[in-house]
Amino acid sequence: MIDLSSYVEVMNSYLGSEKKKKILVDGRTFLVKFPDPVRERHKSISYVNNVYSEYLGCHIFSSVGISTQETYLGTYLQKDGREKIVCACLDFTSNDEKLYEFEKSVVSNIMIEKRSTTDIEDVLMNILTSDTIAEKEMIISFFFQMFIVDALIGNTDRHHSNWGFLKNEVNHSIRIAPVYDCGSSFLPLLTDKDMENLLADEKELKNKVLNIYSCLKENGKKILYQEYILSLKNELCNQALLSIFPKIDMEKILAIIEEMPIGEVRKKFYQKFLMIRYDEMIKHAYMALQNRV
Repeated sequence: MIDLSSYVEVMNSYLGSEKKKKILVDGRTFLVKFPDPVRERHKSISYVNNVYSEYLGCHIFSSVGISTQETYLGTYLQKDGREKIVCACLDFTSNDEKLYEFEKSVVSNIMIEKRSTTDIEDVLMNILTSDTIAEKEMIISFFFQMFIVDALIGNTDRHHSNWGFLKNEVNHSIRIAPVYDCGSSFLPLLTDKDMENLLADEKELKNKVLNIYSCLKENGKKILYQEYILSLKNELCNQALLSIFPKIDMEKILAIIEEMPIGEVRKKFYQKFLMIRYDEMIKHAYMALQNRV
């Protein structure tokens, strides 16, 4: 892993829930994400494993051909002498291109309460009625492709600040930003011991891995990824699955995990996690669509 402690720190205006620093590495700016602080109700663990989730989730998005932020695992020695494993994320903005999260990109005449909801129908309506978002069909297609990959990695936090657009401040052109913020994937609150126990109990492992909800909602209730995708009730989601599935190379993804500088238990858990969600949800739904055609 890269030691990031000695690189020059630059001013960081980023606002977020995680502890972050900005550093310069060979002329490129990186946002260094530290382990998320543990919430009060999870005192049994010392830190959240979101840095591993960020790294792996982004690499999986990239592996299927979706533009994604570059991520690297590294170490950072803090002033108090404690060394932390961190995830360095390449800053994909520039002097000309600024990031605008989705929640800031919808039309101003939509009520704030409506704009901020994560109900999937409201998200689509916001895109369709936006006077700032062009190529609406392409954006909707991207949104559901992102939803499929988030389903594979079990991302529970793809809210409206965790995806967006890059706007060129010179010519005012807008494009979809690279995917970022995958730290809430792969059940990051699990310890190595938790993973070891689950690996020893196949039934409980499947139950834990498949019962993961999106932060997106349908009719006010959070969407259970497996149930929603297997239902085949959303044709836009179905089309995204048909597009993304052939690009999912599980051997390549498992190899990414194998090369991560983590313990064998965690490697095995991530691999089993993905194979279960791939076989029982993504592949199952794809085959059902193929048979329906």
